[in-house]
Amino acid sequence: MSNSECFILVATHKPYIFPEDEGFIPVHLGARTSLQRVDAIQRDDQGKSISELNPYFCEITGLYWAWKNTNYNYYGLVHYRRYFQGISGCLDKKKIASSRELLSYLKDFDIVVAKKRNYYIESVESHYKNAHYINDLELTREILGSIYPNYLKAFDVVMKGRSLSLFNMFLTNKTNFEGYMEWLFKILFELEKVIPYKAYNDYQKRVFGFLAERLFNVWLEHNRDSLKIKYIKVINIEGENIFAKAIGLIRRKFKST
Repeated sequence: MSNSECFILVATHKPYIFPEDEGFIPVHLGARTSLQRVDAIQRDDQGKSISELNPYFCEITGLYWAWKNTNYNYYGLVHYRRYFQGISGCLDKKKIASSRELLSYLKDFDIVVAKKRNYYIESVESHYKNAHYINDLELTREILGSIYPNYLKAFDVVMKGRSLSLFNMFLTNKTNFEGYMEWLFKILFELEKVIPYKAYNDYQKRVFGFLAERLFNVWLEHNRDSLKIKYIKVINIEGENIFAKAIGLIRRKFKST
């Protein structure tokens, strides 16, 4: 497979160093209202878009733009500082998977996703309750049940579980991508009508990005009998303080008890 066939969106909100790989396309998210200049890359406010919703939908505005305005055989998402681990070293000698390497997995698998993060001491549901507003998750289940009732079993399995693929990262073919986009945005746009997100603080107002991470796992769980899933470790090229994250997790959990 040629990497010119794929659109791996590199979500960014600022100037940065991006992979020298034609399969990776940096996209300036929230460009319509951004005060940051990010020259010479694609914007998410051209054509049909929801760029103005970026403070609330995060990287999902970029996926919406790609869905509505491009035509590729394969679609994916990474972040300006988070990539799938690989052997290529195609960004400042960091060991990130090139588009060609990622596409090679689709010969044997249907979708590439982030290796799951284990919470160990709590469930996905309790983690959300400790970190965000649980009412939003309850509304998600309610709306999911009204639109896609056959997904409720998968939703409950994911929420009771203790691991999650994070960051909305993936690579898959066009058919899977379009099916997932149709499913996801139908839910998110209904949630937008009932969640008071504009009254939230700067962190919590990213609610639709947080919910999309959970819903992606629900979609994977529901379709796992028909999808061969390849899990790959995610690396942060700026480094990541896992110890600090663990301490934060424990503090949130005991603060809520």
